[in-house]
Amino acid sequence: MSDRTLKRYKAEFPSGEHGDCSVLTALTIEHLPPDGSPGEPFGFERGANVWQPGDRSDSLYFIKSGQVALIASSIEGNEIVLNVFGAGEPFGELCFCGREDTAHRQNWARATTASSVVEIKLGDFLNYLQGNSEILGGFVFTFCIRLADALRRVEILSYRGAEERLGMLLLHLASTREKRIVEEGTGQVELLVTHDDLARMAAMSRQHVTITLGRLRRAGIVTYKRGHPLVVQPDALTDYLTDKSFKR
Repeated sequence: MSDRTLKRYKAEFPSGEHGDCSVLTALTIEHLPPDGSPGEPFGFERGANVWQPGDRSDSLYFIKSGQVALIASSIEGNEIVLNVFGAGEPFGELCFCGREDTAHRQNWARATTASSVVEIKLGDFLNYLQGNSEILGGFVFTFCIRLADALRRVEILSYRGAEERLGMLLLHLASTREKRIVEEGTGQVELLVTHDDLARMAAMSRQHVTITLGRLRRAGIVTYKRGHPLVVQPDALTDYLTDKSFKR
């Protein structure tokens, strides 16, 4: 994976869903004391691993500055970006899903730019949660957001056809991630994502992504050019994918 900075996406539920949860706030480093306690600060150069497979899974991390990507590897050795975390965000929360004395990491957490993080041991963080209901609420909300995103990503990866998989990923990003409305009333949105980013998220080769985007561009659904955001028409893409499914 390139060490360049990856595009970040704001964590939120799909548009129109889970409205009752809108008052909740995701957990950030702002929930910690100003001195960073109860954690310990560490610095990582670009490309350095915060952890790798086999490391003990007994800590939660918060990013003070920089960016960290969560990475898995396929049998063929291709890297897949599972998530990207930026300044203020926690990562490594799955340490809560195993026994502290036996759990080990199954993937990599890698700094994609020079980063400063705070490491908090699981036991220390549990003690901190018990004394602060606001932090507990934020932590639960963060878990829910990431679980919803992960389940949707698994569903997307189940599509075997390139157009279906990439198309569903674009719809997912358009509904849940940071974007910009191109022009009110047109339905078009800009996604700050590159072909490389899409390839890593969709578990496809970059060449396959480029070819598939070319088909969607010829269909008038997406537009793009080097150095500019990808413009997507979600409604048109939904109709296109629905039409393809009925023609099977």
